[in-house]
Amino acid sequence: MLADITQDLSERYPDLIKTELEWFFSNAGGAMGQLAILYASLREHVIFFGTPIGNQGHTGRYSLAEDYAILLDGEMWYFGEGDVQREVYRPGNVIHLPRREAKGYRMVDRGWILEYARGSIPTMLPFGVADTLFSTFDFKTLARTFRVYFKHLRRSSRRRRNAR
Repeated sequence: MLADITQDLSERYPDLIKTELEWFFSNAGGAMGQLAILYASLREHVIFFGTPIGNQGHTGRYSLAEDYAILLDGEMWYFGEGDVQREVYRPGNVIHLPRREAKGYRMVDRGWILEYARGSIPTMLPFGVADTLFSTFDFKTLARTFRVYFKHLRRSSRRRRNAR
């Protein structure tokens, strides 16, 4: 499914979507998963994120970005501050995290999402790497995270310059 989605997106957005996925761990908000970046710029990103074994954590609270996740596989539970019942999402559902909001979540058993975020993407990075810096000390993953993200930034800025 991930390969088909990647191919479809690359046909729809030629020269934007990277078809050779480079997976790496992500430890953020108390949850561990893995991600692959399909596209990233200073203002947007498109990624796959998930885990084959489930996880739970904090979504992050982004003042300058909003996030949309399409659940591809698995089941996800969410709750917001003050909620006493969970929100349940299944494949095909879209989960929107508006600016300045945060939720708790759980990927039950497994979960895979296609995520689109827009706004100031670099302001999301501190949340994305804090657990790695202060908990797991997985500096190989930290270096890989920045290397892959900056590779995408260079690619998107070259494309923007060539379009002018």
